[in-house]
Amino acid sequence: MAESALSESELAAEAAPEPGVLVFEQPLNERMRTFLRLDFLYNQALYHNEMASQWGSRAAVSSLIDILAIVTRSDVRSDVLKELESQLTSLNEFEARAGVDPQRLKTLVSNLTRLRTELMGAGSAILQPLRDSEFLNSVKHRNAIPGGTCEFDLPDYYFWLSQPDELRMRTFSEWLSLLRPLCDAIAELLWLTRQNGRTREEVAKGGTFNITFDRDHPLQLLRIALPAAAGLYPEISGSHHRCNLRFLAWSGRGARPTQTEEDVPFTLTCCA
Repeated sequence: MAESALSESELAAEAAPEPGVLVFEQPLNERMRTFLRLDFLYNQALYHNEMASQWGSRAAVSSLIDILAIVTRSDVRSDVLKELESQLTSLNEFEARAGVDPQRLKTLVSNLTRLRTELMGAGSAILQPLRDSEFLNSVKHRNAIPGGTCEFDLPDYYFWLSQPDELRMRTFSEWLSLLRPLCDAIAELLWLTRQNGRTREEVAKGGTFNITFDRDHPLQLLRIALPAAAGLYPEISGSHHRCNLRFLAWSGRGARPTQTEEDVPFTLTCCA
């Protein structure tokens, strides 16, 4: 864990990009890729559920089904618990270091300990009620078909969507409450990973930039920040050993993007 994240509260408080800046993230291992996808889907589900409309509920349920598909394929809970333990071990090593804010450290340790306790307390069958739900399973099976959740395909789903907004939102919030221990822990781990990144200013000569990583100190996440007004975005390819960046110019929806030939200044953050 970067010491500056503990000694400078201003850095720790900065979770969102600056106005007018686009941040593109690239996971460098499968665990980080899964965490980012689950965090994205969970926030998407929360947003759509709060829309208080039938279309919002449809989108929220679709996000929930995607979450279940991810967590069914692997033991995400175990991965999250391992990462929580790793972060707690790293934080405890900072206790005796000079220049570390002890109150800040105590708060971080307390948050991670609480999240670990909640996730362990939920048990390994945390999502079993959602997996066993005949209602959600019927929607899931039809959701893979384009237009497969129309009212004539799923009359029970249509009936539920026709219920009062408050009732529908309350039911969905109950479903999300089963996911909350897992997704809250993932959100905290992603926040720590981003805050502990080392940031530097770079220039992509002719629109390309290569990064070679230290194999003894593997990274989990890359963050590339660009001014939104630049009209550029990065295309990132590679692995946890090396990455190649190509900066493409946005040419509108009707034209293929092209790699810029100009030198591109950008901010690179490498997160361990």
